[in-house]
Amino acid sequence: MKGCTHTDQIRDVKPHAHACEECLKKGDTWVHLRLCMTCGNVGCCDSSKNQHATKHFHSAKHPIIKSIEPGENWGWCYIDEVELDFP
Repeated sequence: MKGCTHTDQIRDVKPHAHACEECLKKGDTWVHLRLCMTCGNVGCCDSSKNQHATKHFHSAKHPIIKSIEPGENWGWCYIDEVELDFP
């Protein structure tokens, strides 16, 4: 099983917002929120129509996100396409 080779890019980040930053700017809605573990950007998930977390990955090249939904402690590496567990 392939693992993530980008865990060295995980930082001790704080969310910039408690909502999708780009959706707030547009006055739009989202489904679930994801936290960039490199810079703290908060974006909406791929089930949301704008998919801002993935767009942030493509523009910033920050590989790892974490779900910031209550009760969830998983993450995802876009590059290695593997799920990660967070404490």
